Amino acid sequence: MAITAAMVKELRDSTGAGMMDAKKALTENDGNMEAAVDWLRTKGLAKAAKKSGRTAAEGLVAVAIDGGKGVAVEVNSETDFVAKNADFQSMVQKIADVALTVSDVDALNNVEVGGKAVSTMITDAIATIGENMSVRRMSSIEGETVVSYVHNAAAPGMGKIGVLVAMTGGDEAFGKQVAMHIAAVNPAALNEDSLDPDVVEKEKQVQMDIARESGKPEAVIEKMIVGRMKKYMAEVTLVNQSFVVNPDLTVGAAAKEAGAEITGFVRLEVGEGIEKKEEDFAAEVAKAAQG
Repeated sequence: MAITAAMVKELRDSTGAGMMDAKKALTENDGNMEAAVDWLRTKGLAKAAKKSGRTAAEGLVAVAIDGGKGVAVEVNSETDFVAKNADFQSMVQKIADVALTVSDVDALNNVEVGGKAVSTMITDAIATIGENMSVRRMSSIEGETVVSYVHNAAAPGMGKIGVLVAMTGGDEAFGKQVAMHIAAVNPAALNEDSLDPDVVEKEKQVQMDIARESGKPEAVIEKMIVGRMKKYMAEVTLVNQSFVVNPDLTVGAAAKEAGAEITGFVRLEVGEGIEKKEEDFAAEVAKAAQG
């Protein structure tokens, strides 16, 4: 497979590796981006496991709770100016409230608010404001108690990051602390059982390859992997993470002290995973001036 400059740039941006190392990683793995990232990690050449691409979409995440059910909805716009618009915020709040009655984005786009489908509301808003918009995703959760937290709030119940925490026992104050932790640390899963087994196995294999690069015997490597996987779980699973409110405790231990059991969580961040298109505004202005 031909390795293009664009592929090398993407790998460099996502790993922090040097240009030649990125090119070699892609060449060694026939252009497979994921395999190239793992190859760089194995060789110790990836500076950080950064996400591929930069977030692009603006907009808001809104949360709504009704009894033991909560929902978070992401509504995107092209610019942050629109996210600060009162009419846009009012529309997002209506969409979040009605999202409590449906199970997925398709149903949400078709449900009516004041006699008008959500998809039609979006279309009308695009015509009025002049920017492209969309209901990108939603996620709901249920539990004995559901607590929400919004980071970088633009208005009550909506902001750049929305978090919902479901739990039994405990109180709302503790639930809010856990939600703030989730907003800041962004765990991949609640606990080890909630992680995708394929993801766990892949990480284990990468760690084994890294250990083998050191030339240590297999018996020693097996013992090393146990410790490294324990550390990995402490990094990516909520209950095993060091609690930001009290770093001497894990989140799971803090929950136990609070008489609570965390049963699930939802975290949505505006534009997460969407690649940002870089604009050269100076060039655009110059071009417009010439025209």
